Amino acid sequence: MIEGSDSSIRIYDAQAAILADRYEALNAEPFRQTYADLLPAAGADRLVLDVGAGSGRDAAWLAGLGFEVVAAEPAPGLRDAGRRFHPKANVRWVDDRLPALTTCHQLGLGFDVILLSAVWQHVAPSDRRRAFRKLTALLKPRGLLVIILRFGPAPADRPMHEVSVGEIEALAREHGLAVTRTTAPMADSAGRAEVSWVTMCMTLPDDGAGALPLLRGIILNDAKTTTYKLGLLRSIARLADLAPALARPGTGDDDVELPIGAVALNWLRIYLPLISARLPQSPGNAGPDSLGFVGDAFRGLMTSGISATDLRIGASFTDERAVLVARAIGDAARTIARMPANFTTYPGSDARVFDARTSRTPRSQSLVLDGETLAMFGSISVPGHVWRAMQRLGAWIEPVLVAEWARLTRIYAAGQGSELPLGVVEAALAWTEPNRDVRLARDIALAALDKGDRLHCVWSGQRLRADILDIDHCLPWSAWPCADLWNLFPAHRRINQHQKRDRLPSSAALTHARPLVLDWWKDAWEHVARRSR
Repeated sequence: MIEGSDSSIRIYDAQAAILADRYEALNAEPFRQTYADLLPAAGADRLVLDVGAGSGRDAAWLAGLGFEVVAAEPAPGLRDAGRRFHPKANVRWVDDRLPALTTCHQLGLGFDVILLSAVWQHVAPSDRRRAFRKLTALLKPRGLLVIILRFGPAPADRPMHEVSVGEIEALAREHGLAVTRTTAPMADSAGRAEVSWVTMCMTLPDDGAGALPLLRGIILNDAKTTTYKLGLLRSIARLADLAPALARPGTGDDDVELPIGAVALNWLRIYLPLISARLPQSPGNAGPDSLGFVGDAFRGLMTSGISATDLRIGASFTDERAVLVARAIGDAARTIARMPANFTTYPGSDARVFDARTSRTPRSQSLVLDGETLAMFGSISVPGHVWRAMQRLGAWIEPVLVAEWARLTRIYAAGQGSELPLGVVEAALAWTEPNRDVRLARDIALAALDKGDRLHCVWSGQRLRADILDIDHCLPWSAWPCADLWNLFPAHRRINQHQKRDRLPSSAALTHARPLVLDWWKDAWEHVARRSR
């Protein structure tokens, strides 16, 4: 049941006969009942991996239920005891250990259930992230991972490490598993008052359409010489979460088509903080020269004062800044089409998951980053089941993307002789939205009232005074966190707070409000233009 160092394995091997007798004598039924109801229906095609199987007590029980069982145990004496105690059990014994589980991976199997009973305390904390990654890579979609944690002091002759529920929860989030059960501490079967046990059950989500296994494979398993594949997936996932209306039916039976300019815009927004902080995104040098999309335009962004949050749908730019942003989007779009979209393929196939097509970069002294403009850069098709998974399960996909991106960045940095402080990469990867700031719109409205101009609630037509003035997000902040001026309307406080609230306006309401909205836009933008002169 021991994992880890050779010295620890030798200790367990030397005590194998005594420990095996002890394991077999214990009443394991209370522990099995903490997860038995979550086991899938048994059958010849249902595979179970018992990691740190010890004397084979649990492996034999699972085989008796009808599962095909692989028992991984690094101590030869315990493997021999397991074969001796359970000679008729349909169990395949292998010599393997955490964190690598090399032999289990070489089997080329996916498991419906993976059990670690009284094992995790033997895995060194420095090895645990790798160990968890190896475990999840062996788990089938909808598979069950059961870890039974030991709490309490270690025996004097057998070294152990401290464990915690919080650590397992964090690892589960990083690797895309859902924690479905955490039991209350259970008393020790051997009667040790200072020892208790907690069972944690986790499952690998599956949308039933194959999108999550596909995404998980790209994120966690695909070979990556840069972070480009992660950048593409995250750029699309952010659109699925924040701007799903940009999707249009594609040419395939179930594809959606996105403006590649929107994907490239998110790409720039994600990479700008990383490159500015000189965090390496490939095994080469940490500077911008190591990345294909970082040309003069991207360097210009880094010195222009344009922040990552400025690069968002709905933003507008003029003069040199408009030309600069358009060129940077075009460079990123071409890199996306040439690199990650071209090399992100279905497992065992050369067929591309995404089909990207670019157009000539538009050149104008005025740039509004709306759907129409972003479509001028070209398009990218996304399989329908992948798009729907990103919309519905973004809470699973986003943390896995960020965790893997941070891991790769640290590996690249280590290869360049640099150790990154904890939290630096995660801070650079944080996705931030503009503050919910309506001060500009309010100042414009109050200035109009001070001049004696008439100001009306766009929804009701009622004339407004300063004491009843509210500024309403036409498209609610909860639906799209946009505080751009075009989305902020003057409204009667009662209408805004008790009737409109966080609802999307209907087509009829917008049609009715159109004249007042156009008047407000004209006055508001003229005010901004006068102030900027």
